[in-house]
Amino acid sequence: MKGNEFLRPRLCGARFEGGGIPLEILSDLAVLKEMLTEVAKWKFLQANPDRQRSPRGFTEDIELKLSGLEVGSAVPTISLSDTAPQLSRVLPYFEQAREALVSTIGAAEHNGSATSHLPEEYLAYFNRIGRSLRDDESIEFATLQHPTPVRLTRETRHKLIRESSRVKEITEEVVLRGSIPEADQDLRTFELQLIHGHKIPCPIPDTHIDTILRAFNGYRENLRVLLQGIGKYDRQNRLVGVEAVEHISLLDPLDVPARLDEFRDMKDGWLEGEGVAPSMDGLNWLAATFDRHFPDDLPLPYLYPTPEGGVEAEWSLGTQSVIFEIDLAAHQGDWLCIDKQSDSEDTRSLNLDTADSWAWLVAETRRLKEEGK
Repeated sequence: MKGNEFLRPRLCGARFEGGGIPLEILSDLAVLKEMLTEVAKWKFLQANPDRQRSPRGFTEDIELKLSGLEVGSAVPTISLSDTAPQLSRVLPYFEQAREALVSTIGAAEHNGSATSHLPEEYLAYFNRIGRSLRDDESIEFATLQHPTPVRLTRETRHKLIRESSRVKEITEEVVLRGSIPEADQDLRTFELQLIHGHKIPCPIPDTHIDTILRAFNGYRENLRVLLQGIGKYDRQNRLVGVEAVEHISLLDPLDVPARLDEFRDMKDGWLEGEGVAPSMDGLNWLAATFDRHFPDDLPLPYLYPTPEGGVEAEWSLGTQSVIFEIDLAAHQGDWLCIDKQSDSEDTRSLNLDTADSWAWLVAETRRLKEEGK
């Protein structure tokens, strides 16, 4: 690190390729500053056992700030203010706090004891650091004393949180689909009923009250919403509530992930004693993949489970009838398009793990939509 550079976390994952940093990650960095400041105070008290508290103004005018971003990479540079008059006095404790942070994350990554580096009250900060990380993402930390990077992932974050008895509920970014059977404008709360019937209490934000009330009024017509926000989980990893609603929107009646959620309770033998239930992993894969590749401006298909444990998507586009049978295990789709006037057929098999296959599917659906107008 150069000059007054203090920390250079590296963001790893597909979302960060090309150097872009989602704005929600910046809130993690803000909490990181809060945590390091408190740990620096603790380090001072460790070094001065005769003191009951850190000196007045110990961290006054000391700032951790985002001072740069490497071109083409997701590596924000965090610098420590070099103008505060007491910097030279407190800098050693901030450096010790940084090393303790890195050692703590390393302990969780390698199944060690995090509390051997930090008391459990400081581990509670991880309930707000890294909660926007996805399964394939991490934040890497390295210092001169720890040149081999340690990785904060969803898994290591959960380990750190669980070592703190002070955390009763773990917070995590969530994307939920469901309906709204209850809303209380006085208490500013509503209940989100998930596809399987479980009800989750949520706050009503001022910016989304109209959408929430519209969904509430449309409950009997099975009007559903997509909610993005911060969820609360108990220590058994059960979703028990929503801490904050960041976005909420009305869903199309044919919304694919919502329809796939309805298949999750199916059991083998669902079709008159026959029929294989779709696998959870397969449904998760299809919901995420379809959401990622299929644009909002195209008509959504009707979805049906197949007796073999797959999913069938059907479109009616003008004179064309499309049946797209998806093998959830092989990640393969078999396309059949029938012209209802000429009885001609067009078939194609697609590997749904490739972007080219999805590009063809989207282009063909768009073409049939335009021709069917």
